[in-house]
Amino acid sequence: MPRVAVYNTRGERVGEIELSETVFGAPVREALMHQAVVRYLANQRRGTAATKTRGMVSGGGRKPWRQKGTGRARQGSIRAPHWRKGGIVFGPQPRDYSQALPKKARRAALRSALSAKVADGELIVLEGLKELGLERPRTREVAALIERLDLDGKRPLFVLAEPDPTLYLSARNLPGVDTETVDRLNVYKVLRHGHVVLAREAVDRVEEVLGA
Repeated sequence: MPRVAVYNTRGERVGEIELSETVFGAPVREALMHQAVVRYLANQRRGTAATKTRGMVSGGGRKPWRQKGTGRARQGSIRAPHWRKGGIVFGPQPRDYSQALPKKARRAALRSALSAKVADGELIVLEGLKELGLERPRTREVAALIERLDLDGKRPLFVLAEPDPTLYLSARNLPGVDTETVDRLNVYKVLRHGHVVLAREAVDRVEEVLGA
């Protein structure tokens, strides 16, 4: 079973914890993780880029001049694509970029990402996070915690069992630092951050969700 270090909020190593082999010791499937990351980024796209075709631009309701006898090239509309202020040919239109990935594949990819972090020594467990004493958002307290954990500049991701608005507001102004709950954890965020800081109370929740 994989074992990782457990730290308290003072930055002291207080022991080790055994993690589930199924969740944190799974084979690292790079192709599946790549597919999950591509899906996540594609699903973030709004797909609202659009241009007007010749049928959408204003004007051009009549033929600009008669077909023959003027010495000029024949024209049917002043809103044809080759005219100034004419319609756009083959321009982007609103579309859905979302991709589907089976739930089993998504969970397998997340297990691979967490296992890779454990194998690289980039996952730690933090106990006593609720006792940090953040009655209101205080960025300096979270910055001091990161420094005590020797994670300054390592872009840590704090994974919580339940939403903590105060911690979220305290950490969001720190460059590269993010917070996420177990239910919203995804492969992209795990791989994007240098270190994963798993709250002690979130360990059981992660194993419950991904161990099934």
